[in-house]
Amino acid sequence: MYFLSGWPKRLRCPLESLEQPLHIQTDPQRAFFAVLAPSQLSIWYSRPSVLIVSYKELSKPASHFGPYKQAEWKPDSTMVAVSTANGYILFFDIPSSRDKYLYEPVYPKGSPHVKGTPRYKEEQCAPSLNLEMKKVLDLQASITSLQSMLEDLLVATADGLLHLIHWDGMTNGRKAINLSTVPFSVDLQSSRAGSFLGFEDIHIKDMEYCATLDGFAAVFNDGRVGFVTPMSSRFTAEQLHGVWAQDVFDGTCVAVNNKYRLMAFGCANGSVQVYTIDNSTGAMQLSHKLELTPKQYPDIWNKTGPVKLMRWSPDNCVIMVTWECGGLSLWSVFGAQLICTLGGDFAYRSDGTKKDPLKISSMSWGSEGYHLWVIDENCSLTAEGDTDTKNEAHQLGILQFQFIKSALTANTCMSNQEQVLLQGEDRLYLNCGDATQTQNPRSASAHSDHKPIRERGPFLDGSVDTQGLSTLLGHRHWHVVQIHTTYLESNWPIRFSAIDKLGQNVAVVGKFGFAHYSLLTKKWKLFGNITQEQNMIVTGGIAWWNDFIVLACYNLSDRQEELRIYLRTSNLDNAFAHITKVQAETLLLSVFRDIVILFRADCSICLYSIERRPDGKMEGAESIMLNLAGQLIMVQRDRSGPQIREKDSSPNQRKLLPFCAPVVLAQSVENVWTTCRANKHKRHLLEALWLSCGGSGMKVWLPLFPRDHRKPHSFLSRRIMLPFHINIYPLAVLFEDALVLGAVNDTVLYDCLYTHNSARSHLEVLFPFCIVERTSQIYLHHILRQLLVRNLGEQALLLAHSCATLPYFPHVLELMLHEVLEEEATSREPIPDPLLPTVAKFITEFPLFLQTVVHCARKTEYALWNYLFAAVGNPKDLFEECLMAQDLDTAASYLIILQNMEVPAVSRQHATLLFNTALEQGKWDLCRHMIRFLKAIGSGESETPPPTPTTQEPSSSGGFEFFRHRSISLSQSAETLPANKFNLQKTLSMPSGPSGKRWSKDSDCAENMYIDMMLWRHARRLLEEIRLKDLGCFAAQLGFELIGWLCKERARAARVEDFVTALKKLHKDFLWPFPFIPASVNSPFKNGKYKTVVGEQLLKSQSADGFLNVEMDTGVSSTPQSHSWLSTINSTQREMETASSHGPHLQDAFLSPLLNKGDECSIGSATDLTETSSIVDGDWTMVDENISTLSLTQSELEHISLELASKGPHKSQVQLRYLLHIFMEAGCLDWCLIIGLILRESSIISQVFSVMQSSDADGEIWQSIKTGLQAVDRWASTDCPGYKPFLNLIKPQLQQLWELSEQQVQPEAFQPVTPGKVAEQASTRAEESRSLTSHSTSPQSDPGNSSANRHEEDMSGGEEEDLLQEGTYDCTVS
Repeated sequence: MYFLSGWPKRLRCPLESLEQPLHIQTDPQRAFFAVLAPSQLSIWYSRPSVLIVSYKELSKPASHFGPYKQAEWKPDSTMVAVSTANGYILFFDIPSSRDKYLYEPVYPKGSPHVKGTPRYKEEQCAPSLNLEMKKVLDLQASITSLQSMLEDLLVATADGLLHLIHWDGMTNGRKAINLSTVPFSVDLQSSRAGSFLGFEDIHIKDMEYCATLDGFAAVFNDGRVGFVTPMSSRFTAEQLHGVWAQDVFDGTCVAVNNKYRLMAFGCANGSVQVYTIDNSTGAMQLSHKLELTPKQYPDIWNKTGPVKLMRWSPDNCVIMVTWECGGLSLWSVFGAQLICTLGGDFAYRSDGTKKDPLKISSMSWGSEGYHLWVIDENCSLTAEGDTDTKNEAHQLGILQFQFIKSALTANTCMSNQEQVLLQGEDRLYLNCGDATQTQNPRSASAHSDHKPIRERGPFLDGSVDTQGLSTLLGHRHWHVVQIHTTYLESNWPIRFSAIDKLGQNVAVVGKFGFAHYSLLTKKWKLFGNITQEQNMIVTGGIAWWNDFIVLACYNLSDRQEELRIYLRTSNLDNAFAHITKVQAETLLLSVFRDIVILFRADCSICLYSIERRPDGKMEGAESIMLNLAGQLIMVQRDRSGPQIREKDSSPNQRKLLPFCAPVVLAQSVENVWTTCRANKHKRHLLEALWLSCGGSGMKVWLPLFPRDHRKPHSFLSRRIMLPFHINIYPLAVLFEDALVLGAVNDTVLYDCLYTHNSARSHLEVLFPFCIVERTSQIYLHHILRQLLVRNLGEQALLLAHSCATLPYFPHVLELMLHEVLEEEATSREPIPDPLLPTVAKFITEFPLFLQTVVHCARKTEYALWNYLFAAVGNPKDLFEECLMAQDLDTAASYLIILQNMEVPAVSRQHATLLFNTALEQGKWDLCRHMIRFLKAIGSGESETPPPTPTTQEPSSSGGFEFFRHRSISLSQSAETLPANKFNLQKTLSMPSGPSGKRWSKDSDCAENMYIDMMLWRHARRLLEEIRLKDLGCFAAQLGFELIGWLCKERARAARVEDFVTALKKLHKDFLWPFPFIPASVNSPFKNGKYKTVVGEQLLKSQSADGFLNVEMDTGVSSTPQSHSWLSTINSTQREMETASSHGPHLQDAFLSPLLNKGDECSIGSATDLTETSSIVDGDWTMVDENISTLSLTQSELEHISLELASKGPHKSQVQLRYLLHIFMEAGCLDWCLIIGLILRESSIISQVFSVMQSSDADGEIWQSIKTGLQAVDRWASTDCPGYKPFLNLIKPQLQQLWELSEQQVQPEAFQPVTPGKVAEQASTRAEESRSLTSHSTSPQSDPGNSSANRHEEDMSGGEEEDLLQEGTYDCTVS
């Protein structure tokens, strides 16, 4: 509503003989303000704030009259009455020196400003005034209050008398009224013989006249408050009657609001009680209270002291309150707090120390409420002022605060807009962003086919639609439009402003005429004829209708009230205006659809129809809403009579129905919003009436519709009024989006920039810099809840389903559930009819039910969980529902609930279910979570659930990174790890790999075995189903030690049963085309260097290098190879003594716990390694793009690519080579042969055969490979002749191998492995040295290698298998 802007200013006075001011009072037009000092009266001009004239009392009369106390202006601003301490009233005349001006604006040469405009001097120059004391009146008693009342001056004195004085200083023969003779009662219906005040020493301490109530509100010296009104036109003791406010006994001051007919009484306890007069009985009724709450201000609550001063703004929309102990607070008319300087940056410096609050002795609002002048009690004449030279101005203790206000304060017809528009004294603030962006689809006109884009929902291609919402909500910055200076200079202040429905054009109204601005062209349009502009005064407001500007005005030359319509696109001139004469002055104007509504000074309402075409059909008004002093009154058409059945002969001359008697819909209404748009999918929101009720929050008058067009129940009313509270002050309502838009004051401290003692009095130090920020709030959950409270669940469902496409709808359901849960579960009293079961049942109607419940639970205290799940259902059942719905992420959240509410056995059972399902679906992030979760259960197992949920457990991602990169060289010594890599918090459990090093030997052993068994089972199934791609992804993502497991399984699951089937399956999985016969086959293998080099390197390389990058010393000069897949990993360094230029990058590729990412779902995966490899498509990490150097040089690769024109995708090739490397390490030679066949590289076949010859291979393997290759040969002959050339190429090697195999004595190195864990470990003991070697980057180069290996071999047999993966880590884990 009203918002502070910037820093306050301090006024400077050019006079030397300066007294400190004590009272400030603006004139009725707010063009001047009077400043009283003890013996001095000064008149200042308001814009700019400059001193015009000052009257200094001589010392002798000054001592006779006593110090000046109060000032009051005559209604026409020609006189000022000043009361003094000794009971005198001094009347000053203010004659104006005609055609003399003290200050004139100076323009540079060539400036377009023309001084020949009418009233130029009057508008832009500060006039020269004089002050003459005209008369002195002695009332012979101390004067307590001075009040201008129409043509008279009302004066209250300490002797209990009330004087009515003419402005010429005459008492007019009327006797003073003794208050003790005025009867008082609780209302005006009581008998005339009401109780009198009854005490001799009762007098009025403060009073203020209220024109709309025809009386004055008074505070008496004993603290009682009342309202005194004349019972007839004569103001005499016999005709006066008083009404008590029964509950107030500590009143201190009073301020009346003429527009809303309110009386605000300040009290000694620091609160303000606002009363109104009951129209029927005349009694004083409490409307609302303004008081600080201990929740908002725990330090200052109840310590403010009595209320000292209150001032309503000129538009009567806000009230400023100040207390004896200091501080300012601003409240809306019905009690919404807008600003308070007792907290935040106003009360505390940037270093946290408390400031002295601003103590105010007097304050007064400027024109249109853009300024507030206050007199600072603390500011006495400082030494700084005394040391000024004579020519310099002195600093006064008068501060001027600047305000920005909502356009709704003056132009209430703005309330059917969806934009927020604020107006300052020289600029406008809009929230609609850049109008050149796509137009808002809400702009469908009232009489068009109402099918806005928004109906398609936000997730379809409605980009235009979402832009409309994001434009209104998008950021915190305003679109600021500077008002044209030419218009502003002669027409300040801006009184009204309006924006059109599209948010593309704004119009402003100043003292005379108006101007409008286009946000598209960035140009203003002013009247070309300045006389036309200065000849019209806009009276009732301004509004847009499509491309037209509608306004009511008074024509000064014709002395005629008019209604005018101007076209925006034409020149601004009366020649292009449509002008209609009206009978009485227009007080209020509004436009709805094609109807202009005028509320006139004779209390009549006039409706006009606007139409662009002569054949347009007039649309009659259905009902009219009036906000009369906060009472919302509705006047409807009367459809009860026979008129509704009358059929006129001519359809164009239809008979208009009469109006019914008015009905009061609501009280304490500040603003009303409605819209003329229609949307059949969101009828509830678009046909509702939205009310802002100040401190009481908001209300919505919601329509109720029968479901499925059924006949409504007879007991179901057509509308219902629902109240709800929001945390912002509403300035606009987005109807379809279920949002309220507002603005809020924010502050920035700059006191740290001023460190000297001399700067302590700077306003930049004393006050924070004030800015206005945009804000918004969802209200839908409040309305749904209110409907459920009233057993209107069907209506709530209709409303909710209509809004289900909103992006924040899940948040709406969660908010509703959370608020009801918090209220009911923490209630001290038993709740007879709890709402939570109803809300829970309501949420089950939506597919988001499971997520809503678990998100709410995770954000709620553990103590409330039992109450929640008693209403929504058992978490075990909800978990199973998630699994059935394949919603694994939500199921994982339920596991956290189960972990805290159930014994560990139940948690483990459900976690196992989820883990297996996640493995099936390839949800690797979730799998890593589950491994960690299962370990956590095993390490902290107890038979009772923990008392509170461990919040860090589910959300931490630190442990997974260790598990993920477990294929690490054992040769890494602790010294090679940077000290800052690990910062493990005590609360994190530290998982290792499935078969990695055990962090806690005793408790983790069984749990790790349990996890390993599940991983082994999954790997075995993948291998049996020949899903090698999935197996590679599984191993890379979960850090599964594939080589060690394959070593044990090569005689069982890792055997290839059917070579042909396996070959076909790999072609399909890796999208690898079957070969065709090329034009010529020319073998490049003319030497044997590949055999030796590749064999050595495959044996030397480690599995982690295969996982990340195979860096081979092939005799070719090592060049920097591409490793884009590595760029996203931040990990610990490895020391490598290779000459590779990207060695340091490889060293930086492991073991970084992502402790800085608090989000539970933010665990990075190994799939982050490359841009082309992501968890979405299930791809796994790539090795080097130039990995072909593993077997071939570049030239020979080109040679083969010419021979074989068809190859699979590059990514598949890289993945197959990685798998080849894994299988070669594990000794699964049959799989190596199949991959060699697919890649059609004889070097791989040669490598396999050389390994078979050099090792003690099992006879069964020889036989299996022989049988398999023969089957492939037969299949190639019949079904795939493209393989024949390659098979013929390797036939000599095959022949040689078969001959060798027949002579081979079968070794017993590879025995069948027994299923038991110990037997498996024993059988792999022979493999350890090989595996350990395979895990070192450069086994010969690392001196720490042997000691590390010895250290690990000393561990128990149960741990040996784990040593193959984990290096030694320099970290402590609790």
